[in-house]
Amino acid sequence: MAIKTSLRQFQQDLAQRLQSAKAQPAADTRLGVLCGQNYWLIDLGDAGEIVPVPEILAVPLTKPWFVGVANIRGSLYSVVDFSAFSGAEPVSRAQENRLVLAGSRFGINAAILVSRMLGLRNPKDFTRQEGTEGPGRGAPWAGANWRDADTRVWHELKLQELVQDQDFLQVGL
Repeated sequence: MAIKTSLRQFQQDLAQRLQSAKAQPAADTRLGVLCGQNYWLIDLGDAGEIVPVPEILAVPLTKPWFVGVANIRGSLYSVVDFSAFSGAEPVSRAQENRLVLAGSRFGINAAILVSRMLGLRNPKDFTRQEGTEGPGRGAPWAGANWRDADTRVWHELKLQELVQDQDFLQVGL
């Protein structure tokens, strides 16, 4: 038999939990994504939303990595194949593909197409790798390389720097 709780008690408990959550330091969490054959980590605070891939309208006379524009809840978003943009093979289209929308604080309706979501990752589970190999090396949006317990190499994606990068913004031929 379920324990009955009054609405007032439930609201008080919820308010206390929210207050204690605000008092705790924000978790340093990353979003793990697979783009083509490369593993990427995105700061969770930079990702606005993750959505299934809607219908995308191709735009003529654009660079090969620019997929097109998509209508997401009444707003048009530019969609970039991030794997192709970073110099790797394009994302193979599949049902598990997703769009990672840039956070609204960046003031740009941009989305990156990723092969699939790999869930939340704790940076404490990674070891920083020295070296400059990997996709996008030298670009301001390509951060450090990390290695997980399974010896997979992950690349840090700085989404704020990506949406400000002139190459990313100039999609026309």
